[in-house]
Amino acid sequence: MENENIKPSALIPGQQITRSNDEDEGLAVGEIVAVVMEHRWLMATITAAFLVLGGAYSFVAKPVYKADGLIQVEEKSTGGMSAMMKDLGPLLGDSTTVAAEQEILTSRMVLGRVINKLKLDIEVTPKTFPVIGRAMARRYKGDSPASPWLGMNSYAWGGEEARVDALEVPRTALDKPLILVAEEGGRYSLLDEDGDEILSGKAGERARGNKYEVFVAKLQANPGTRFVLVKQSQEMAIKKLREGFTVKERGKKSSILEASLTGPDIDKIVLVLDDIMNTYVRQNVDQRSAEAEKTLKFLETQLPALKKEMDAAEAAYNNYRQSRGSLDLNLETQSVLQSVVEVDNQIVALRQERDELRQSFTAEHPRVQAVDQRLQRLKERRAQFDADVNKLPDTQQKVLQLARDVEVSTTLYTNLVNTSQQLKVSKAGTVGDVRIVDSAAAASEPVGLKKPAILAIAALLGLIASMAIIWIRRSMRVVVEDPEVIESKLGLPVYATVPHSSDEVELFSRARKSKGPGKLLAVTNPEDDAIESLRGLRTTIHFALMDATHNSLLITGSSPGLGKSFISKNLGAVLAQAGSRVVILDADLRRGHINKEFGLRREVGVSEYVAGTVSLDDIVKPTAVPNLWVVTTGQIPPNPSELLMHLRFEQLLEQLGKQFDTLIVDAPPILAVSDAAIIGRQVGATLMVARAGHHPIQELEQAVKRLNHAGVTVKGFVFNDLNTDRQRYRYGYKGYVYRYSYKGNS
Repeated sequence: MENENIKPSALIPGQQITRSNDEDEGLAVGEIVAVVMEHRWLMATITAAFLVLGGAYSFVAKPVYKADGLIQVEEKSTGGMSAMMKDLGPLLGDSTTVAAEQEILTSRMVLGRVINKLKLDIEVTPKTFPVIGRAMARRYKGDSPASPWLGMNSYAWGGEEARVDALEVPRTALDKPLILVAEEGGRYSLLDEDGDEILSGKAGERARGNKYEVFVAKLQANPGTRFVLVKQSQEMAIKKLREGFTVKERGKKSSILEASLTGPDIDKIVLVLDDIMNTYVRQNVDQRSAEAEKTLKFLETQLPALKKEMDAAEAAYNNYRQSRGSLDLNLETQSVLQSVVEVDNQIVALRQERDELRQSFTAEHPRVQAVDQRLQRLKERRAQFDADVNKLPDTQQKVLQLARDVEVSTTLYTNLVNTSQQLKVSKAGTVGDVRIVDSAAAASEPVGLKKPAILAIAALLGLIASMAIIWIRRSMRVVVEDPEVIESKLGLPVYATVPHSSDEVELFSRARKSKGPGKLLAVTNPEDDAIESLRGLRTTIHFALMDATHNSLLITGSSPGLGKSFISKNLGAVLAQAGSRVVILDADLRRGHINKEFGLRREVGVSEYVAGTVSLDDIVKPTAVPNLWVVTTGQIPPNPSELLMHLRFEQLLEQLGKQFDTLIVDAPPILAVSDAAIIGRQVGATLMVARAGHHPIQELEQAVKRLNHAGVTVKGFVFNDLNTDRQRYRYGYKGYVYRYSYKGNS
């Protein structure tokens, strides 16, 4: 007995296939590794494509730079006059929070001033060649404009510059692109979206026309070069500036704000950020000065009236004393006077404070109501003093009243004059409660992902995309890749598992290119793993045909392209090499091609014999392989099925079976035509060829059912073109046995 590679389960139809728990647990990881190894070239190709795209992106992507600066927010102070101005705290308000200052920095008030000053609402962009033009222009280092490629002078290729210092457009044209076309001698034309000319002018001169006005300060470009010119609305300009502008507090409760601005032009972002911070500091100082100015104006409106009241009180007091003679106040009267003056001064101060509060709050505001309550208490106390005064003699009462008026008016006027002078000093020395710690500065290296990081991300995305594609393909294409699935689902044995042969692929490719006779793998490389598997099938066939009435074997499949002709011819060669007389009959009267592999002509074959024009000896043709003969299809007939049902075809099978040890019939696929069902009733055994990764199990099941309905019993399957590399990763040693080949004489 030869040492053959035979699967034990192949000879026991319908046996149960069981696996250990360890094998099931290792299947998931092994399956993943197997799929990856099977599709490694697809994954490599997709990953390489993503790497190319990543490299292209890193080439064309515009670099983005970042400028930043620091601002310190302090509590509101009064500089060197803090001791003198302590009493003015309620007039100057509370200190501003850091969160509020962040909002002010990004407000329209600050950013709008910067946009107007730096003319950021005018956007001028050279029109470059799609995709790569901007990258090429950015890398150009010459002083003059680059020469246009292939005469495409409408695009900018590097070195172009157009500086527009003023642009006025109708409201309907805001945020809409205009086209500025450079011409000879620094002249230009301005076109609208439709390409119609709006106006024309020359660099350095203001141009007007059709409600448009433009001043191009500088124009350096080849004639014909186009620039996209946009006058942005205030809202759009602020929105674009905010996209790259951020403000955050550095450290918790540090009162240090970090302002940053990103953009493609490193010099421009430094200039813009510096102006934003300076504008913010200026508005803060202006706000402080405005508060002091407002309070000062209020005091200046009160001073003249108080001066008149003071002068009138002094005159009345002096006149009364002159008319009554020199009168002095006794100790009791002076004490009452002092108390009355003190209360009156407090009442006047509270009324002044209430008037200031009413400029900002309603009468129902808690602060206003609190002042009203204090006024009410002072008025009640004042009424008590009035009762004490009424008890004095009339002369003393009159003198007390006049002296009180003089004291109150003088004290109030003096306090307001002092306050006014202090506010003037404070206004002149206002420095604001924010200051720039670090001016705007930018690093020379762009921010964002570096080229190695971009390539690494591209490679990762390529791997993910390739795995997704493989998963989708496998999900949409549910096919049989394991011969044990056939045995477990259909209850039929797999007599042989034929590994994939790269040598057979090469032989087939050479034969197709040369259009000459092919070569048998069993002859050119008898030690190939696929041929070794067919040697195992040779022994199996011996037992399968032992109880059959005929020594003939039908080989068919469910669909074309399964390799059944490869199995037929190489199995015949293996049987012949073992000493058996073998004949291969090509019964595919539609597309049979076995004659090509043996270098024989198709004519004079099955068709001619059934027609009765030739004898058996005329159609049995020897081959270069000893003990191996071939019967070709003959001329392709118009009615193949009728010929196969003819009595002479049945006689042909009987005569060949008597003359040879083994007859191998290569039939068309059963799901395509019914020829295999016709032939199957006249042979000793029928084998189905299945190809790994080409059929869903339902297709094989349907093929077996169709043969069974025709009265043909399928003995088993030959599983062809198994990827042993993948099986090795899936099942470990179990896959390795597929690759084991017998090194010896068979």
